[in-house]
Amino acid sequence: MGWIILIVGLLLVGGVMDFIARKRNIKIDPEEGAKNVSDSERIYVETYMHSTKQNHDNIPFL
Repeated sequence: MGWIILIVGLLLVGGVMDFIARKRNIKIDPEEGAKNVSDSERIYVETYMHSTKQNHDNIPFL
């Protein structure tokens, strides 16, 4: 029962934040944050994502 309340609460918080962003006409661009990332951080994140994908592909379904 607690999980349901938590999920509904998170959805409500997201909905309220989205409503406020639309009302204030705030534009959220994911590419904007990627402009200020150093090369080493970008390589680290891409390596981590690649290894996570490989680990996920090797786990058989039970």
